[in-house]
Amino acid sequence: ESVESGGGLVQPGGSLRLSCATSGFPSDYFEIGWFRQAPGKKREGVSCIRSVDNLIRYKGSAKGRFTVFRDTEKKMMYLQMNNLKPEETGTYYCAATRYVPAQRVCEPADFESWGQGTQVNVSL
Repeated sequence: ESVESGGGLVQPGGSLRLSCATSGFPSDYFEIGWFRQAPGKKREGVSCIRSVDNLIRYKGSAKGRFTVFRDTEKKMMYLQMNNLKPEETGTYYCAATRYVPAQRVCEPADFESWGQGTQVNVSL
């Protein structure tokens, strides 16, 4: 059973909400986040939440159009994506880590626990 859900086909300009069951990760994670891997490209960070103070950071094109939030009681994390663009097609993963080196923001290499991903296709 995948940790992530909510992917699908959406037209450019449309919206999707992805869900991540954080109970699939160690409960003492320091940071949790969403990542995207487009076809033929490296995995990249989309948005991350620091557990201790709920600090949220976005990377690249996610700023202003995507919103990440958690429901800690339900042990869920969500990524609301609005005004989607074709270049945002890819597999979206949620991941967690117990440690992030200083000055690093939402870098895939720093995360050790990963879901299986959910596919998002932005196309006419």
